[in-house]
Amino acid sequence: MRRLCFLLAALCLVTSAVHARGSAVGGPFQLTDQDGHAVTQASFAGRPLLLYFGYTSCPDVCPVDLAKIVKIAGAVRQASGVTVTPVFVTIDPERDTPSRLQAYVRAFGKDVVGLTGTTTQIGAITDAYHVYFKKVPVDGGYLMDHSTMLFLVGSNGAYLDHYGRKLPEEDVVKRVVTTLHGSGT
Repeated sequence: MRRLCFLLAALCLVTSAVHARGSAVGGPFQLTDQDGHAVTQASFAGRPLLLYFGYTSCPDVCPVDLAKIVKIAGAVRQASGVTVTPVFVTIDPERDTPSRLQAYVRAFGKDVVGLTGTTTQIGAITDAYHVYFKKVPVDGGYLMDHSTMLFLVGSNGAYLDHYGRKLPEEDVVKRVVTTLHGSGT
C-alpha cells in the first residue's frame, strides 16, 4: 500500500512539473505566406489563430475542414467580438507554392492565410505541433496521409487548445470562445 501511495505521489509531482513548464505543443516557426512574404510566429502577434495542416491537392478532407474552420472563425467573431485568423499550413511544400496556396485559400475567403516553406521548415512546424503526415504513392502521383487536428493559438503565439474534426462546429465555437476569454485574448 505504501508503494502504491508513493507511486501516485510521484506521478502527481511529474504531472505538475510538466504543466508548470508550459505546453509541449507549438513554438516558433519561419514560413512563407501565400503572397511570398517570409513570416514567423511574431508576424501574427496580437491575433489568435485557428491553425490547420493540410494540402491543396487533398481530394476531400482538407477543403471540407477549411470551409468548416472559416465558419467557426465567423461564429467566434459573432459570439465574442474576437477575430480569429484561419491559417492553412501545407504539408506538401513540393507542390504547394505561394501562388498555388494563394488561389486555394482565396477560394475560402479573404481572411484565410496560407503558409508554405521548405521541407525542413514544414518538418519543424509539424514536429512542433505533433502533426503526422506521409506521402502515399498513387497511380504515378501521390496523396498525403495526415492528421486532421485544428489548433487554437493565442494572440501571444502560444498553443491554447486543439479540436478533432468530428467535434461539432458549435462545440468548437464554444470552446474557442471560452478558451480565448480565459486567456485574456
